[in-house]
Amino acid sequence: MDNLKHFKDENALWSAIKDGDAAAFKELYEAYADVLYRYGLRYLKDADTIKDCIHDLFVDLHRYSRNLSAKVNIRFYLLGAFRRRLHEASKKAAVWQAGVDPEMEFLIEYDTQHLKIADEEQQQTMRQLAVALKQLPARQKEVIYLRYNAELSYEEIASVMKISIPTCRTLAYRAFQQLREQLKQVPVYYLAAVLLALLK
Repeated sequence: MDNLKHFKDENALWSAIKDGDAAAFKELYEAYADVLYRYGLRYLKDADTIKDCIHDLFVDLHRYSRNLSAKVNIRFYLLGAFRRRLHEASKKAAVWQAGVDPEMEFLIEYDTQHLKIADEEQQQTMRQLAVALKQLPARQKEVIYLRYNAELSYEEIASVMKISIPTCRTLAYRAFQQLREQLKQVPVYYLAAVLLALLK
């Protein structure tokens, strides 16, 4: 996390969180509220429910701050806790139809701003990649998103998604293979770079 204003690193920030430091909570919120909101939109289009989940997450962090682990990867911790809240809130609100597994829903949309700053070749590759991404199964989309957007390790992604590490790696491998199949003409290194840019 490179946008800290008053703390030298995230360990110092987390230590202050555990101590109940109000400034630390404010900084944590400012650093991650937008990240969590964008992640929430991959599951729900109900902005109010997403905001409520974010609010409740930070309230509980403050309430139970003394019981938090001494050291965590903050992004990983927040995404995992937030994902659980989204699923709980969605079930309560009956956002998903009866009998539909909430794990099945995960949306990936690309930011058209990238197209404005990219050259013509990259624009075309981004469009093709955006189409290919939408065709991936939901869990593959989420693995790709967490890997390239949230920059989590496979171990962390597996924990967030409640799957095994081998399953996580398999999902990532299959997703990348399917994307490669759709964009055969694009070199692997370039595909990875464009994927990273597209999901930022």
